[in-house]
Amino acid sequence: MSDDFFQPVSGFELPRFAGVPTFMRLPHVGLDDPRIGEVQVGLIGAPWDGGTTNRPGPRHAPRQLRDLSTMIRAQHGVTGVRPFELVNCADLGDVGPNPADLNDSLKRFTRFYTRVRQEGILPLTAGGDHLCTLPILRGLAADRPLGMIHFDSHTDLFHSYFNGCMYTHGTPFRRSVEEGLLDPKRVVMIGIRGTAYDSEDRDFAASVGIRVITIEEFFERGVDDVMAEARAIAGSGETYVSYDIDFIDPAFAPGTGTPEVGGPNSFQALQVVRGLDGVNIVGADVVEVSPPFDPSGGTAWLGVSIMFELLCVMAANLAK
Repeated sequence: MSDDFFQPVSGFELPRFAGVPTFMRLPHVGLDDPRIGEVQVGLIGAPWDGGTTNRPGPRHAPRQLRDLSTMIRAQHGVTGVRPFELVNCADLGDVGPNPADLNDSLKRFTRFYTRVRQEGILPLTAGGDHLCTLPILRGLAADRPLGMIHFDSHTDLFHSYFNGCMYTHGTPFRRSVEEGLLDPKRVVMIGIRGTAYDSEDRDFAASVGIRVITIEEFFERGVDDVMAEARAIAGSGETYVSYDIDFIDPAFAPGTGTPEVGGPNSFQALQVVRGLDGVNIVGADVVEVSPPFDPSGGTAWLGVSIMFELLCVMAANLAK
C-alpha cells in the first residue's frame, strides 16, 4: 500500500489548472531527497532532442506532458487499477542535458539512470527524442542485457547518419545491441512502416534475431495476437518498453517530428500497452512528442495517457 505522501493531488482538492504541475500531480522527489529510497516508480523528464535529424521539438515535451498530465485521475477506467495506491510513485524531475554537447548529454543521462537503478526505482520516462533511450539503457543494463518491446513506425537500427555520425534518433537500438545492452533475440519491434532509404536496418534485425512486426502484419493479426507474441518473445526476463509516439497514426498524434501515415488509432495505442500485463518491465519511456507541432495539446494528452497505461501495468506487476 502506497504511503499517503505519494498520493497525487486530487482535482477535488485543487483545480487541475492550478498549482505547480508535476507528472500526474505527484510529489516531486529529487535524487538527493531523504525520501528517494521510498520511491518505487519514478516519473522522469528527458528534455533533450540532440539526436533529431529533421523536425525538432521533443526537448520541450516533458514540460507539456507534465501540464497535460494534470488531467490523469487515480483509477484506470477499464481494469480498475489504482497505481498510486499500489506503489509509491513520484516525479523525480528532469535529467539536465547539455544542449551544446551531445556526448556530454549522453553521459549525464547514463549517470542519472545508473543512480535510479541503484536506488531500486523503476523509471518511467517522458522524452525527448529516441536517442534518449540509449543512455537510459546504459544506466539500467550495465550488468546484463535486457529484452525490449518497442512500439514505433521506425526500427531505429541504422548504423550511422551523415557520414558516420553514430548517435541520432535513428541509431539507438543498433548501438544498444552492439554494446550488449539488449538481447536481440528478446527484442520485438511493432508497427514498422513508411518509405525507406534502403533495407540496412531490416537486414541488421534479421542478422541478429530481432523480430520486426510491420504495420501490415499488425492489422492482419490484431492487437491480441501480436501482443501475445510480444509477451512470448520477452519471456520472463527483465524487459524495457520503448514507445515512440509516431507508432500512432498522425491523424491521432500529429505532434511528432517524423510522422508516418497508416498507423494505429488512439484506442489501439492504449490496447497494446494493456497487452503488456505480466511482462517483467524494469523501465519504460514515451518519446518523440514535439509540442511545436502539437498546437492543440492532443498529442501530449495521448502521450500521458499512454504513460498512465504503462504505470498501471508496472504498478500491478510490482504489487503481485
